[in-house]
Amino acid sequence: MDLGLGGKVALVAAGSKGMGKACAMGLAAEGARVAICARAEADLAAAAEEIRQKTDARLLAIPADLTRLEDIRRVVRATGDAFGGIDIVVNNAGGPPPGAFDQMTDAQWQSAFELTLLSTVRLIREALPHMRAKRWGRILNIQSSAVKEPIHGLILSNGIRPGVIGLAKTLAAELGKDNITINTICPGRILTDRLLSIMEVRARQAGKSLDDYLPEATADIPLGRIGSPEEFASMVVFLASERASYVTGVTVQVDGGLIRALL
Repeated sequence: MDLGLGGKVALVAAGSKGMGKACAMGLAAEGARVAICARAEADLAAAAEEIRQKTDARLLAIPADLTRLEDIRRVVRATGDAFGGIDIVVNNAGGPPPGAFDQMTDAQWQSAFELTLLSTVRLIREALPHMRAKRWGRILNIQSSAVKEPIHGLILSNGIRPGVIGLAKTLAAELGKDNITINTICPGRILTDRLLSIMEVRARQAGKSLDDYLPEATADIPLGRIGSPEEFASMVVFLASERASYVTGVTVQVDGGLIRALL
């Protein structure tokens, strides 16, 4: 299937590893020109080189901190200057730290808000003029299955991520006239550094090694395993494509059947 991504320009946030890198790789493999940003310059450079070698795509790597407005503006400006515009934005910013309600300070809530919700607002706002100029755009927000079913021990994520869903549903109605779609993709248990760190904490709490804890971590997943970043990225790439032209405002999980919610 031709996804119609050849020559499109995609900006992938937090694209140096995990799901972000997999999304950048998938878009580049379909012929898109890709810009990636992340805070860690060494990881960013390594990811950029790997994507170039595997896809032969045009790729731009820009160090940036997504909690800083000036960095977001610089990334959008550099991408537009290098590639002549922006067609696709993949909002991805990792996640706030785990912990219970009584453990979290105002400063931690503020940081989680800036990382998870405000960075998404800002990146969309800065990229929209490029999409409106072309009357074509795809906005993909990577969030968490927590927006459909709160996850124990992740109070910051559970409390703030649903705001991105409200934002996306509202913008779907506003941006449709400009032929811009916006969708949210929610990973379940995908094998990333963040998931491994959370599972290590829970394994220690249970007095087990990570290897001994893994069967518990997959017991409630109907497919019986943890997903890969590449499996998650396949959904993002499809929703970024021409083939998903009539899909907007949806929140879809990629979770092996983990979430039992009807909607």
